[in-house]
Amino acid sequence: QVQLVESGGGLVQAGGSLRLSCAASGRTFRTYAMGWFRQAPGKEREFVAAISGSGVVTNLANSVKDRFTISRDNAKNTVYLQMNSLKPEDTAVYYCALQPFNRVVETSPRQYANWGQGTQVTVSS
Repeated sequence: QVQLVESGGGLVQAGGSLRLSCAASGRTFRTYAMGWFRQAPGKEREFVAAISGSGVVTNLANSVKDRFTISRDNAKNTVYLQMNSLKPEDTAVYYCALQPFNRVVETSPRQYANWGQGTQVTVSS
């Protein structure tokens, strides 16, 4: 069973940057696509980015495509979300999860599993 732990959230001013990390346990990490989602108060959880098991293929939401980058280091069992040019509307709890069929095209939270506990990102204006 893969367990996921996010870190790296915090408070940042608009225009600033943060890098989130998601550390995974287990030997099968590289076989799964990994995704980042976020959920703001009163809103549904929304897709942010996904990356294939090999790290070659990525998929990013249109709202973050020009500002965020997803990457992974399979030797460290870790996936990253580099967030630049942050905006107040990026404020949310950010979660990572795995896509058990290595499908980066999946953007529905229901297609992901083994959710981490989340890390809060707050962007002040």
